[in-house]
Amino acid sequence: MKKLLFTLIVAMSFNTVTFAQYYANRHPKTKPHYVRNTYRYRNYSQQYYPTTYYGFRLGMGIATVHSDSPFLDASDPRIGLNTGFVIGTGLSRQAPLYFETGLFYTEKGGKSTFQGDRFSYGLNYLEVPLVLKYRYYAGNGLTVEPFAGGYLAAGVGGKIKDFGQREAYDSFSDDPYGFKRFDGGLRLGFGLGIRSLYMEASYDIGLANIGHDDFNATRTGDLNLTLGVNF
Repeated sequence: MKKLLFTLIVAMSFNTVTFAQYYANRHPKTKPHYVRNTYRYRNYSQQYYPTTYYGFRLGMGIATVHSDSPFLDASDPRIGLNTGFVIGTGLSRQAPLYFETGLFYTEKGGKSTFQGDRFSYGLNYLEVPLVLKYRYYAGNGLTVEPFAGGYLAAGVGGKIKDFGQREAYDSFSDDPYGFKRFDGGLRLGFGLGIRSLYMEASYDIGLANIGHDDFNATRTGDLNLTLGVNF
């Protein structure tokens, strides 16, 4: 009985291998229906299944300060550094919608001329972006990524430089001619991803009054141009 069972198993195995080879040779480009469906499902999942990504960013900002106060109005642009990291996570299985946040060091401010003297306003922040991003997969590793949201910022340093008097003051202070430490506003932008490389342009619209005078509104603005890498 054992010899007969062993003989049957060997014969069935041989026939199975022979049929598989015959089928492969006769239909080399044909895949079973369930294999094609599995491939399509996986391809769809790679694009739309919620995932998490991380990234580093480095760029420059072109910043201004618009104020009703003649002394604090720094509408001439000041170029500064912005650098940090981001983390994004998918929100939906049906659409490539992501929530992105992170932590940045950002140099804002501006320049002006007041009563014949030149002034430079340095406002350096730690910023937390809070944006919703739509990642459109254009193929060949290219993604188009418009986004919108906001940011929160805390001032960590900076100087107001009076070139006429050759003096410098702390930007964030309780002095009426200084700035409040906390800021926040809207962020709008557009990004492009090429596989792991990433580039974007965004604009921050300050909504908080960072001046101490409640009657003279003072708000920041900043155009950011950024390069980075995603993991």
